[in-house]
Amino acid sequence: MTIGTLDKRTVYLLAGSLALIVILRMALVSDSGSAPVVVGAAETVPQAEQRLEQLRRVAATVPGKEAVKKKADEELAQREKGLIQADTDVQARAQLVQLVTDIAHANRIETHGMEDSRNKVISPDYGEITVTVSFTCAIEDLVNMLAALSNQPQILATNEIRVSGGHDKNKNIQVRLSVSGLVPRKLLPAEKKGLSGF
Repeated sequence: MTIGTLDKRTVYLLAGSLALIVILRMALVSDSGSAPVVVGAAETVPQAEQRLEQLRRVAATVPGKEAVKKKADEELAQREKGLIQADTDVQARAQLVQLVTDIAHANRIETHGMEDSRNKVISPDYGEITVTVSFTCAIEDLVNMLAALSNQPQILATNEIRVSGGHDKNKNIQVRLSVSGLVPRKLLPAEKKGLSGF
């Protein structure tokens, strides 16, 4: 069986057409990967304007909020000047003992050194260190010392005062005084969780 001239022409045209289709197809597929894809808008123009107006209102409140925060930070810094500042709880305790001793000496009272000390966490940011000292003095010296304690720039408080009468002719009293000062929470040791040992 032989292929006629008409059939040869048809085969050549068919092969050329196929080659052209393949070339065009490859050219279109490679260009379509870099062509931008058009996507419908996610929101309408009025919705976008409303959203923009809402963002502008929020942005307008930022300076006011920053001013309030700055004022609050300044007030906090002013109040925290009264904290006992130290690197460790032992140093803070020593500062508190020294402060109480200095106030006592300024009021003609001789302390007998620190008898006791305690630490207590009072909030996530602050702790309390308490020291106890004992001394013998006249009642007016004790009153003056307590007034001087309340006038200190540090945040101090008397937790406990035990007064017992003396037997000397000057009518001096024996005093056991516990004074507390506020410290940053980071100075106090971490609280242990779980059951304590038996």
